[in-house]
Amino acid sequence: MHELQQRKQQCPYCGESIEILIDPSEAQQNYIEDCLVCCQPIIFDVTITHEGEIIIFLFQENE
Repeated sequence: MHELQQRKQQCPYCGESIEILIDPSEAQQNYIEDCLVCCQPIIFDVTITHEGEIIIFLFQENE
C-alpha cells in the first residue's frame, strides 16, 4: 500500500494555497474538487512519472 503524498498548490480561482493529497499508486488521475477557500470547482490533472515524480495541473472548470 502506498502512502498518500501531501502537496500545496494554488487555487486557479482565488490564488489561495490549498493542500491536496495524492495517491502515488495511480499513474494518471483526473478529478474535480471544490476549493476549501472560495468553493469553486477545481479540475485536478495529476500524473505520476515512472521515476515517481508527481506532476499536478489545476484548472478552472470553464477552461
